[in-house]
Amino acid sequence: MAQDLAGTPPALQSTGQQSGKRLYALVLAAGTSSRFGSVKQLQEYEHTPLVMHAVRLAESLCGPRSVLVAGYEWQAVVDACRPLRGFFINNARYREGMSTSIACGVKAVADAADAVLLLLADQPLVTGSHLAQLLAAWDESPAHIAATAFAATAGPPVIFPRLYFDELCELQGDHGARSVLTRAADCVREVWFEPAAVDIDRPEDVDKLG
Repeated sequence: MAQDLAGTPPALQSTGQQSGKRLYALVLAAGTSSRFGSVKQLQEYEHTPLVMHAVRLAESLCGPRSVLVAGYEWQAVVDACRPLRGFFINNARYREGMSTSIACGVKAVADAADAVLLLLADQPLVTGSHLAQLLAAWDESPAHIAATAFAATAGPPVIFPRLYFDELCELQGDHGARSVLTRAADCVREVWFEPAAVDIDRPEDVDKLG
């Protein structure tokens, strides 16, 4: 269940993007970081907490239509990202897996959004220019999913149009939205970005990045 909305969500106002289609960014940062040994979202890379990096990317593309979905140690995670241009949600069911955070975020914006951009807090090499390319791909074909291609697969960051909101809300477990991408393979536009293959699971992963 979505909880702890930070004030009146500016992202739910009727202002749209230049194309007239409304894209909302959901930063998924609710996990327990069990393999990391501490709160992974707060780990710094290049002097910036991982979650702040993801939130600032979201805001650079979507401005106040940015949603931080927190859960584990949510107060510290949210505080690390202030000031927020958008709003945050505390996913009380975060221990049930990433699917609950996706559903939580999608339900919060479903009435206003034409599409959602799913961003993970542990992909520090994702860039604003790549997100702009994803947006352009979706803008050209708004009925299609725009996904990042890397390491012989497709995944986040990924834009799902409204057509897929119900499926996203019905996901279960800790597998993210990969099953939706697989079922809709013929309707996925891929944007190649190999650095998205780098995610942070353990402290040594940060060390490898220098």
